[in-house]
Amino acid sequence: MNDLSTNENVATAKKGWFNRFLAAVEWLGNLLPHPVTLFAMFAAGIVLLSGLLGYFDVSVADPRPEGSPGRSADGLIKVVSLMNAEGLQRIFTGLVTNFTGFAPLGTVLVAMLGVAVAEHSGLLSAAMRSLVMGASKRMVTVTIVFAGIVSNTASELGYVVLIPLAAMIFHSLGRHPLAGLAAAFAGVSGGYSANIFLGTVDPLLSGFTESAAHLIDPTYVVGPEVNWYFMFVSTFVIAAVGALVTEKIVEPRLGVYNPKNASIELGDQRMDAPSQKEKRGLKAAGVALLAVAAVLSITVIPADIPGFGALLNPETGAITGSPFLKGIVVIIFITFGLVGFVYGRFAGTMRNDRDVIDAMAKSISSLGLYITLVFFAAQFVAFFKWTNLGTVLAVKGAALLQSLGLDGPGVFVLFILMCAIVNLSLGSASAQWAITAPIFVPMLMLIGFAPEVIQAAYRIGDSVSNLITPMMSYFGLILAMAARYQKDVGIGTMIAMMLPYSMIFFVVWVAFFYIWVFLLGMPVGPGAETYYAP
Repeated sequence: MNDLSTNENVATAKKGWFNRFLAAVEWLGNLLPHPVTLFAMFAAGIVLLSGLLGYFDVSVADPRPEGSPGRSADGLIKVVSLMNAEGLQRIFTGLVTNFTGFAPLGTVLVAMLGVAVAEHSGLLSAAMRSLVMGASKRMVTVTIVFAGIVSNTASELGYVVLIPLAAMIFHSLGRHPLAGLAAAFAGVSGGYSANIFLGTVDPLLSGFTESAAHLIDPTYVVGPEVNWYFMFVSTFVIAAVGALVTEKIVEPRLGVYNPKNASIELGDQRMDAPSQKEKRGLKAAGVALLAVAAVLSITVIPADIPGFGALLNPETGAITGSPFLKGIVVIIFITFGLVGFVYGRFAGTMRNDRDVIDAMAKSISSLGLYITLVFFAAQFVAFFKWTNLGTVLAVKGAALLQSLGLDGPGVFVLFILMCAIVNLSLGSASAQWAITAPIFVPMLMLIGFAPEVIQAAYRIGDSVSNLITPMMSYFGLILAMAARYQKDVGIGTMIAMMLPYSMIFFVVWVAFFYIWVFLLGMPVGPGAETYYAP
């Protein structure tokens, strides 16, 4: 009896410690203002800090070789104050152009126009249901995780459609519905950056990375495709690992499901398979996708035939630096838009150009918050660049890393871990990278690593902790879905269920990153370099 009592006390103490930790994370996250307010505060803080450091003439030695673009004659990088007449004039005259010229804005808007057609026509939803519901019982777990990763092409679709669908499928198979929910959540959120397709997140992050790289090299170009190789293969790695964690750790821990624990009458939990119209639309969309792929392939196949190789690099005849890669956002727009419309026509969800326009308009209207955030993020990034604060911090940070002996590949473990920890309180991938990229991209460039590799490492850290932070925008929605099947589920229960995914994803993904980049020497994307040489 005493042993049992002691064990219960230990379990209670452990649970109490864990709940206190979760409460602390939630409390700290709630202390943060809205991301828009946060960027406004950071922009104002940059102005004040530049005035203070500029008054004391803070400077560092310019690490760029002589003759490099932007290098000063005296070889020093000085903090430029914005708290004077010249600085005020620059702020007033540059506020609008900072916003309109911000790289991620236009690329995301254009990509979203095409994705909107595929989403509103029902193509993405039908394809996802067809993929998951067509899987065998043996493959259903890995298929759900895989579908979750792929669903990131259309942002919230995975959260709204796939996660409740996965719970229903597991319940209909006699398995614990929360295990299905966890598997889908692991794919959608934990595998957020991985995908077999280029999506809207790729141009968004590459825009921030390029702006940050310009603090060291004003001519450096970072395209949306620079992480595609690594993220393509990562899709299958994370899908396999997610399925193993579900079946070997999460589902056994949940045990046998008791329907009496549900907060509602579950009834028949079967989800309708794609209808005949939807199947006809999917077949037509498949043909359209093959046709688009065939046309695009012609533009990158070198041949002495008019039209062949039209989008290759006109100087080298290679794919690297070609209009094809530079125009990847246009390809996303055309592919999703055309294939989505073909599906809509055959499935009966779209009839004419007005339906296409309505879909695009609805998508853009839903981006109001993003556009507002971008306005303030653009000011923060511009002020950081104008004042040279990013470069000064990068030079001093790089010197510190070198003095500590952290100038090798091992530095990425700490960098990824730091990104994962920061993500606990700042759950937006774009908001976090907009703040940290101007510091860490130049810093790691100065110790010899290319921006493409730095961005790939950031995406790992940003993804793996999405599952365990209450600050993730859809966390409340996932909690509400879980409560349908387990009425007493709370934040602690949810995070405890997802913690194994985060921990194992971190270990496996970091190891895979190290093997891919540093042991095998593989590029993370088309034309991407591993090391930076000024």
